[in-house]
Amino acid sequence: MLRSPRRSPSRPPLAPLALAGLLTSALLAGCGAADDAAPARSESSPAAPASDRATGADGADEATGAEPDPDAPTGWGPTEGELAQARETVAGWDAARLAGQVVVGRYRGTDPAEAAALVGDLGLAGLSVTAENVVDADQVRALTAAVGEAHAATGRAWPPVLGVDQEGGVVSHLDGVATDFPSFATAGTVVETDGRAGQRVVRDAAEALALELRALGFTWVWAPVGDVTVGAADPTIGSRSPSEEPQVASRAVASALRGYRDAALASTVKHFPGHGSVTADSHEVLPLLDASLAELQARDLVPFRRAVEVGAPAVMVGHLDTRAVAPGVPSSTAPEVYDLLRDDLGFEGVAVTDSLGMGAVAAVPKPAVAALAAGADLLLMPVDTRRTVGTLTAAIEDGTVPRERAEEAAARVVALQLWLARTTGEVAVPEDADARAAEAARALEEAAY
Repeated sequence: MLRSPRRSPSRPPLAPLALAGLLTSALLAGCGAADDAAPARSESSPAAPASDRATGADGADEATGAEPDPDAPTGWGPTEGELAQARETVAGWDAARLAGQVVVGRYRGTDPAEAAALVGDLGLAGLSVTAENVVDADQVRALTAAVGEAHAATGRAWPPVLGVDQEGGVVSHLDGVATDFPSFATAGTVVETDGRAGQRVVRDAAEALALELRALGFTWVWAPVGDVTVGAADPTIGSRSPSEEPQVASRAVASALRGYRDAALASTVKHFPGHGSVTADSHEVLPLLDASLAELQARDLVPFRRAVEVGAPAVMVGHLDTRAVAPGVPSSTAPEVYDLLRDDLGFEGVAVTDSLGMGAVAAVPKPAVAALAAGADLLLMPVDTRRTVGTLTAAIEDGTVPRERAEEAAARVVALQLWLARTTGEVAVPEDADARAAEAARALEEAAY
C-alpha cells in the first residue's frame, strides 16, 4: 500500500501447512482467545466467528439440506442473505461490469468531478484517496459525495468503496484534515502494558478514528497493520506494526478491528502473509520472505489468524516472495497464498491486493489479471485504472479469468458493500466526531506513557 476461487482441483492440497495451521489454531484457542477478550459491548452488527457449516453451490446446508438462515452472519460482516443477494446480483452482469466491480481506482489531482467520472464511467467498486487528492475537509467531503453520487447513478444500491490509508503515525493520508492519531505501535504498547483496559482504549480509538472518517464520507480504511516487525532490520513497516511479539500484535489487531466494526467502517488487516520480517521495501522491489512454514505459523500468521477469528471483513495480500509457499512470484498473484489464507486460516471475506502500482509487481505483465485469477477479490490502485478495467474485461471474456472466479470476487465485494449499507444506517455519525477523535487519540497516547 502506498505509504502516504477456492483451490483449483489441479493443485494438490497444502497438507503439511494445513496440519500446522490446525495445531496453531488449537494452541491459540487454548491460550489466546481469553487474552484479547474485550469487556462486553452491545454489537449492532456483530461479525461472529466463521462457521464450519459447509454449503453447496445453491447455498443449501450440505449437512441438512436446509436453506441457510438469511439473517445468519457469514463470520466476516454481511449476513448469509446479503451474500446470497450479492451472488444473485452479479450473476447477470457482463464482463465489463464485473471487471469494474473488482477495481478500486486511483486518480491524480483534487477535482471531485474527475474522481466521480472515473468511478461512473468504469463502474468501479470505488476509489482510494491519497494525500495528493486532498486539499481540506470541505474538498474531501465534496470528493466523497461526488463519487457516491456517480456510483449510485450506475444503479448500484450500496455505498462505494471510498478507502484511505489512515493508519495513524507515518501513514496518514489525511494529514491536516483528520485527527493525528499515534502510530499503531502505540496501540501495541497499550495492550501489552494495560491488558484488557488497554484493549478497550485501542478499540475506542479505532472506533473514534472510524467515525471521523465516516464524517468525511469514507466507507473503508486500509488498516490495521497485522505485520509482526523484526525491528531495525525492517525498513518498511517499523512503527506501523503493533509489536515484535505475535500475541501482542494479535490483541492490538483484534481490538482495532472491533472498533472499526463498532463504527460501521469496513477495515482491512494487512499485509498478508506478513511484511514485518522482510528487509526490503515492496514499494521499490519484490522483498524476500525467507521463512519456513513453521516460522510463518509461529510468527507472521498469528495476527492474521486472530483477525479472521474475530471477523475481519477484508485482508490485504502483500507483494512478497514467500519462498515457503510460492517462491519467485509476488504473493498477491500466487494462488497458493490465497489457498493459505482461505483454506488454512479459514478466511471467507474480501481478499484485497496491495497497491498494484508498486515496484514489487512492476515486472508482472498484467498484475491485475494475475491477481484476480489467483484469488484476489478487490484490485487496489492499478497504475492506469482505465486500461486495467479494459484488460480485465478482455480476460474475463476470453476465459483467462474464469467467469466463475470473477463473479465470486464481485459477489464478495458487493456483499460487504451491502453490509455497509445496512450498518451505516444503524450507527449514526456524531456531530462532534472530530472532537471525539481528538480525545481518543490523546487517551491512546497517554495510556502508552
